[in-house]
Amino acid sequence: MSIIDTGLVLSAPVNLRDLGGIMIDGGVLREGLAIRTDDLAYVTSEVADELVAGGLSAIIDLRSPLEVSVTGRGPLGAHPVGYHHLPLIADVGASMGDKAPELSHEAMGRMYRRMVEGAAPQLVIALNVIAHTPGTAAFHCAAGRDRTGVLAAMLLLALGATDDDIVTDYARTGDNMVAVMARTAPVMGAMWRALGFDAAALENGSSLLEGSMDVSMRSLLDTLRAEHGDPLTPLRAAGLSNATIARLRERALAA
Repeated sequence: MSIIDTGLVLSAPVNLRDLGGIMIDGGVLREGLAIRTDDLAYVTSEVADELVAGGLSAIIDLRSPLEVSVTGRGPLGAHPVGYHHLPLIADVGASMGDKAPELSHEAMGRMYRRMVEGAAPQLVIALNVIAHTPGTAAFHCAAGRDRTGVLAAMLLLALGATDDDIVTDYARTGDNMVAVMARTAPVMGAMWRALGFDAAALENGSSLLEGSMDVSMRSLLDTLRAEHGDPLTPLRAAGLSNATIARLRERALAA
């Protein structure tokens, strides 16, 4: 499969937001530290230029190798921006087994927990990238909801944000899901079909998650606290250091 097979048209992200403005330990998270977004691999050249002019200096790509092979890096690949491919799900097909994924908020929460525990090393690397990138770091998956939401949650936990504020940020994506599904359909539909799944059924199922999105993230945070006390325990076990957390907080509050 190639980008030509998908009928993909370059477009602006529809689920992009700076995490600035969220309350964290010591104050308010400044703008320009981290951006969460839907897929940056097929933004227009104009959007790529605007992001770089606005301070973008590192991209953290959380997609699987298969997804990356479909789109490549797109116009941003022509810019001198650091690129870090850190898949939170290495094999999309294997993660689903022989059937489409269960699409409920509770099931999504369980999947998020598996990401945190199974991809803790990648999440630690991502936090280190954000901590030491001189400009803005942008992280994305395909829709900017699930894998992106997990990394956003881990970053905000490290910065001392409350669970309520983490859930509120995550739930904002619900307002964008119709536009996200329309934007990602050419790539995701082609990939689902290549894996033998019913793309239309998956798209229809995803639309069910537009409301009450807080349940999925709340489930993740509650489970991590119940099992570990400190929800960052899986990441600490994978190498997240107090020095990295301190550096993140220093950068997050810098004027």
